[in-house]
Amino acid sequence: MKLPPALLSIGLGAAAAIGFAPLNLWPVTLACLAWWLLLVHDAPSLRAVLLRGWLFGLGYLTVANLWIQRAFTYQDAMPAWLGYPAVVLLALYLAIYPMFAAGLAWRLASPRASGDSATLPGGSFVLVAGAAWIVTEWLRATMLTGYPWDPLAAIWLPAIGVARATAWIGTYALSGLTVVLAGSLLLLVTQRRWRLTAPMIAATALLGLSALGDRTVPATPADAPRVRVIQPDLDQEQRPREDYAETNLATIEALMGTPGPAPRLIVWPEGALRFFVEDGYPPEWYWRGRAPEVRARIASHLGPRDIVLAGGNGLLFDAQGKLTAATNAIFAIDSRGRLLGRYDKAHLVPWGEYLPARPLMSAIGLSRLVPGDTDFRPGPGPASLGLPGFGLIGFQICYEIIFSGHVVDRAHRPRLIFNPSNDSWYAPSGPAQHLAMARLRAIEEGLPVIRATPTGISAIVDADGIVRAHIGFDRPGAIELPIPSAHPPTLFARAGNLMAALVAIGLLALAVAIRRRAR
Repeated sequence: MKLPPALLSIGLGAAAAIGFAPLNLWPVTLACLAWWLLLVHDAPSLRAVLLRGWLFGLGYLTVANLWIQRAFTYQDAMPAWLGYPAVVLLALYLAIYPMFAAGLAWRLASPRASGDSATLPGGSFVLVAGAAWIVTEWLRATMLTGYPWDPLAAIWLPAIGVARATAWIGTYALSGLTVVLAGSLLLLVTQRRWRLTAPMIAATALLGLSALGDRTVPATPADAPRVRVIQPDLDQEQRPREDYAETNLATIEALMGTPGPAPRLIVWPEGALRFFVEDGYPPEWYWRGRAPEVRARIASHLGPRDIVLAGGNGLLFDAQGKLTAATNAIFAIDSRGRLLGRYDKAHLVPWGEYLPARPLMSAIGLSRLVPGDTDFRPGPGPASLGLPGFGLIGFQICYEIIFSGHVVDRAHRPRLIFNPSNDSWYAPSGPAQHLAMARLRAIEEGLPVIRATPTGISAIVDADGIVRAHIGFDRPGAIELPIPSAHPPTLFARAGNLMAALVAIGLLALAVAIRRRAR
């Protein structure tokens, strides 16, 4: 029985999503992409191809984002069952970007667009499809605040030699080349066109094999700075409890470890610190100890050169002492209980950290997924904070890390990126995918990425994207290693997503050359 193209498209998209973490079945993704490209090429009309592109995206981006559903189980203002429709509604929008990619490839390079129904897919069609995917995946990361979750490039992390191409061309360009590779497999199966496909397949295989055995850790002096990552494993279900703040802090204190000869950068998850540590707030906002007392309590666990990076909240008040906004922040506290600085999250999550169109949404009974009526205020953007004994440290809170080309203050390049997150809202596939995208940022920028989360997956990732240590999902613990070395700035770190544009232009130019030669 032959499936209708529309049903086949949505099924191929759903199956393609299992190539991402935690299953990492990337050959399935390539096969699904190849089959989908054939459906796109053979579509009889632009309307048909747009439907096939949109349905493929609907399947792919629904399955990829199913982890979001669990967040609704923590929200009393909206029913838990709404989680699944919310994921589908999000995918209904996100699917327009694969739809546009399909439409561009068909209109510009499929002979079916000019009425030729006998021609098989050719090299120019495959190359244009790759260029179109680059453009539309970048648009998905940019439009309406952007949401580039699970770019196609992320399937290559198990074959990290391929993923390391992002150090040169970035994530979106590698995603486009993934489409080209899938198209090459399509040409090989349908036409046995070795001349066009063999170089692409061989290059991918060589890159994948290039990382075999590359797991050595360079020796470091005993007094070299170290990083200690703490994962308390306190779930969101404990937040409503009155003793949550104290329980959380006590659990973290038990994991702080013993000071040694080397200075330690001790990192806590996003929002782990439920006490306020800044001075100057109205007295009623402090609970069981003012800010200096809380900072002194934290400092009592530190060696003389240790520094804590703690996720918490900053508050903003008007002249009358009324709360006007909050910030999702990271605070640096030294062994003398001094507050060394603060980073405020810049790329806030709609529906999580602020409610879009609040008067309208509130009127129809919708609210934020995160408890609280006060919206967060965004910070200025990627920033580096100089810490004594550690140098410049960069910060990206939670899903800020998924935005390729927007995670580093390029004027003040840090030695590492600290990425605290709170993934305890979500099903296990979400944290695994989040870690995968943090690894891509490490490769792109040539910088270690340190992740600390309440329930996992916390990790120390080196500048090659290799996880040197981690704490699994839903378990407490701490990991400590010498701070991995940074690489010199990569080509992508210097040029950013200009590289994606250049690769897209190169694919289009090659497609034109192939078409002219065929004529």
